[in-house]
Amino acid sequence: MRHIVWDWNGTLFDDIEAVVGATNAVFEPYGVGAYDADGFRAVYTRPIWTAYERMLGRPLADGEWELMDQGFHDHYHRLMLECGLTADALSTLREWERAGGSQSLLSMWWHERLVAKVAEYGIDRHFTRVDGLLHSVPGGHKAESMVAHIKALGVDPADVLVIGDSVDDAHAAQHVGARAVLYTGGMTSRRDLQALGVPVVDTLADAVDHA
Repeated sequence: MRHIVWDWNGTLFDDIEAVVGATNAVFEPYGVGAYDADGFRAVYTRPIWTAYERMLGRPLADGEWELMDQGFHDHYHRLMLECGLTADALSTLREWERAGGSQSLLSMWWHERLVAKVAEYGIDRHFTRVDGLLHSVPGGHKAESMVAHIKALGVDPADVLVIGDSVDDAHAAQHVGARAVLYTGGMTSRRDLQALGVPVVDTLADAVDHA
């Protein structure tokens, strides 16, 4: 592997507590009990509106998803201020760079916010490209964004390792012909990650070992 495509939320950025807290705030008016991280992982899936329907036990009404998603992001952007980089994120980025590899960042979080946050942590110099969500509907699948990202990079997908925390990251990698390693620190349960048949790791350093 010569190039790593990193995921942001739940991978390089350790935001599981903000995600769970924001989700609980959105569902409080519905009388849905508060989740902890493991309880949230047990119901989480993508697209996210499917997870919301699972949590409510019914289909979402017209316009309900948009309101819930806006509410989630309002709470998330407040709670994320208490979050930081994953413990070994910086050392792992530096180590891969020293090894001569290239790396980029692809997230389904809003592009403008992503670029600003990455710069705030001073890690933007490690990436040849940073791409977030521009025009697509939030909460959707990552595969088409991965196609555009790989094309813009001009790299051979066979030389790419995708490191993320969700089933969607693995599917996006497979969609373009890249390999994937999945990290357990994010929103998806270990059981669901292992069901895909790709390597599953507990640290980002272990993920890079697969490159």
